[in-house]
Amino acid sequence: MRSTIRTAGILIAVLLVAAACQAPGTGTPAPASPTSAATSAATAAASPTPNFAGKPVLIVTGGTGGVYIVYGGGLANVLTNKLGVAATAQATNASVTNMQLVRDKKADLAYTLADTAYDALKGQKQFANAAAPGLRTLAVLYNNVTQIVTKDGTGITSVAGLKGKRVSVGSAGSGTEVIANRILEAAGLSQADLQVQKLGIADSAAQLKDGRVDAFFWSGGLPTAAILELANTAGLKIKILDHSDLVPKMVEKYGAFYVAHTLPKDVYKLDADVKTSAVPNLLVADVGMDAALVRAILATMFDNKAELEKAHPEAKNLTLENASKGSPLEYHPGAITYYKEKGVWKN
Repeated sequence: MRSTIRTAGILIAVLLVAAACQAPGTGTPAPASPTSAATSAATAAASPTPNFAGKPVLIVTGGTGGVYIVYGGGLANVLTNKLGVAATAQATNASVTNMQLVRDKKADLAYTLADTAYDALKGQKQFANAAAPGLRTLAVLYNNVTQIVTKDGTGITSVAGLKGKRVSVGSAGSGTEVIANRILEAAGLSQADLQVQKLGIADSAAQLKDGRVDAFFWSGGLPTAAILELANTAGLKIKILDHSDLVPKMVEKYGAFYVAHTLPKDVYKLDADVKTSAVPNLLVADVGMDAALVRAILATMFDNKAELEKAHPEAKNLTLENASKGSPLEYHPGAITYYKEKGVWKN
């Protein structure tokens, strides 16, 4: 009997505690409202980073002699060493190819020019039959400067002066070729007016040095190693063409991806600063990428920014304010979470 009474007493005490916990004003919330659900999600997002040890992350970059491949290699090292993923950087023909690889789920992260990414997202231009609606931005990284390089003494002083000349417009499937075509169009020319070659930056620079092309287009960060090597070649003086007057026509037809940009003379030992054009660079992924992984990637990048700067100086332009605005694509949900945590999300 005493045992029964004792058991009943314990049961009643448990029930009283349970009832008290459910009573209004005791600290236990009522069923979650949208606001409380959002708070819970934010709390979960702010919890310790999940373990991504050994997870493969393929980063597609650009060609030898450019910035993407160097910056991407640095990013792969940082993510592998600091986040624990198995990140690798793969050389490609750059933006167009990279958007195709992300679209086809053959790459995880990609470097790209903003104008090319927008074309891929919308399924226009070279992506007319194969859009990539799932593209999302992680960060705006830095501006790519369009550099139209020739030798001093060739007599070429403008884009119009390229008519009939041997010109590399960038490798096929590159963002450089897209921009070259738009600059030529703004100047009243097309590839048909040139003796066209489609070479990557390393081959373009080598052939200019050897006299096998008269000029080449390149869209890249500063300094670009292959152009810097040309500028440091004894007995060779390079010239970069001013084409800032063509920017308004490009903006009018294709949108506000293009801005006038001044290339400082000291970058390549030029006689004077040169007015060129620039386009933002993005780091992108598919919308289906794990949001927690995206957040962890961004946290790792910003926490180890000094390591990225050692890989390439353009990483100095990676700031929370710059990264979180200015993309023509929507941001990935994981990126939005990260930027909100940092207090910079204003979109």
